[in-house]
Amino acid sequence: MTAATAHAPATPKKKSLFAALEIDTRLLGMIGAFVILALAFNFVTDGRFLTPRNIFNLTIQTVSVAIMATGMVFIIVTRHIDLSVGSLLATCSAVMAMAQTAILPDLLGVGLNSPIVAGLAVVIGLVTGTLIGAFQGWLVGYLLIPAFIVTLGGLLVWRNVAWYLTNGQTIGPLNETFLLFGGINGTLGETLSWAFALVATVGALWALVASRRNKVAHEMPVKPFWAEGAIAGLIAVAIFGFVATLVAYEIPSGRLRRMFQERGEALPEGLSLGYGIPISVLLLIVLAVILTTVARKTRFGRYVFATGGNPDAAELSGINTRMLTVKVFALMGFLCALSAVVASARLTNHTNDIGTLDELRVIAAAVIGGTALSGGVGTIYGAILGALIMQSLQSGMAMVGVDAPFQNIVVGMVLVVAVLVDIIYRRRTGGKG
Repeated sequence: MTAATAHAPATPKKKSLFAALEIDTRLLGMIGAFVILALAFNFVTDGRFLTPRNIFNLTIQTVSVAIMATGMVFIIVTRHIDLSVGSLLATCSAVMAMAQTAILPDLLGVGLNSPIVAGLAVVIGLVTGTLIGAFQGWLVGYLLIPAFIVTLGGLLVWRNVAWYLTNGQTIGPLNETFLLFGGINGTLGETLSWAFALVATVGALWALVASRRNKVAHEMPVKPFWAEGAIAGLIAVAIFGFVATLVAYEIPSGRLRRMFQERGEALPEGLSLGYGIPISVLLLIVLAVILTTVARKTRFGRYVFATGGNPDAAELSGINTRMLTVKVFALMGFLCALSAVVASARLTNHTNDIGTLDELRVIAAAVIGGTALSGGVGTIYGAILGALIMQSLQSGMAMVGVDAPFQNIVVGMVLVVAVLVDIIYRRRTGGKG
């Protein structure tokens, strides 16, 4: 070997397309699975699965489970589990329904449909969910009762508390303002939906530019300009394509005519309007942005992932892991109450079977979305995508005509397969098994 060859500079290793774009291959796998699932159901249903109407319904059906799945990420990341989320949702729904129909109108001397009734009912429900979640977290964190046992007991306790509060009856009708969170009863309309798409795209592109500037300022490697441009283009297409699909679902002419009549106007000849983005979906998007920021940018988020990665080291480094457990379960309770608002508003009533089997769907969504049951790993957007895959699976099977028992069998099998795939993936990539 000559001196010249011995000191020759190393040739830069050529990056693959995905490596240059710095896209998570696991996220790509989930998106690919969702696309294959959607195309397959669209084929067997003769094109009915990917219609604007079905996609609109799919989004509002996903929101309730997706909201709780974002909280389940924090629970599982800290190496716990919460089996009581469906029952906790039922209790919060019962509390809010009773507050709207039996307590607040008489106490305040106003009618059922007064906006203040809806606002107070939501606050009461959120406080109830947060306190119950914090209590369960205290049992886990300070009394050292395994989370599996605490929440398994909670599954029975809170389901029957809801039944006791309502005496086993369906409670309704609910406040009109409250029903705006249910989906089809509350949407942004075409103009506000396009405005949201524009603002969201500008915000996402600004975040990309800010991230690049921050990396350059700290002398960290950055993606090539063409890769940044490709990512920006994909984001813009995804946002505007999503909004265009929801706007394409038009309000039926009879309903549109009644809306104009309620305003004392006549429906112009030939006018048609789309529903646009449901308020519940907007709520989920805002929540996803907030919780992603909390997980990545705040001390609380760093403590959660540090505790999940190595609980002993986290405690020795000074993190109050017991109080952290209380906070994580309190957050889960808050999100269960928020999910109860969306679920009961979508049903327009409180029913006794609300939230049944949601614990299975929520845990499955988080695991399918890449949250490791061994703790320390998980993303908010992955959990939401997992919830969308789960709901697509159930919605597609219902459209095909699969019986309910077989739907649950498939969901259970998908959960087991998702965990197996996750274990294999992490072993091959050197992550946690």
